[in-house]
Amino acid sequence: MDRLFAQLARPDNDAWRIAETDILREWSKSGSPAMDLLLKRGEEALDMGDLDAAIGHLTALTDHAPDFAAGWQARAAAFAAAGYFGPAAADLARTLELEPRHFAALTQLGVILEEMEDYEGALAAYRESLKIHPHQQEARDGVARLEKQQTGTDI
Repeated sequence: MDRLFAQLARPDNDAWRIAETDILREWSKSGSPAMDLLLKRGEEALDMGDLDAAIGHLTALTDHAPDFAAGWQARAAAFAAAGYFGPAAADLARTLELEPRHFAALTQLGVILEEMEDYEGALAAYRESLKIHPHQQEARDGVARLEKQQTGTDI
């Protein structure tokens, strides 16, 4: 994984997409077919907009696999989609305890903090995420938007 993160962090590296895909694939492996199925069902429910089912599947996952960072990050996405920003932020904190380089969780945290009007915290989260993965458009856009806001320039 260290080699993949090194490739991902290089802004001049055209192979960053491959490194990103490989990292995301590794993160999605719980080591248990049953837990992988819960993650898949939770993500599918989230994609379908069935937030209650998504939260249910992903809560079962985090209960049974508390050291699986992807479960916490996925449940955070479901909580955030339901407007439960406090639980979402708590799940992202757990994700980052388990995998401090989880760039998706950092970007997701930035989005939540920005929604909660904690602009300084959001900017810090986006910037931390970009240190790990400088190619993330959502984080780049967040930094640009918040930096303009800080200087008083209208978007």
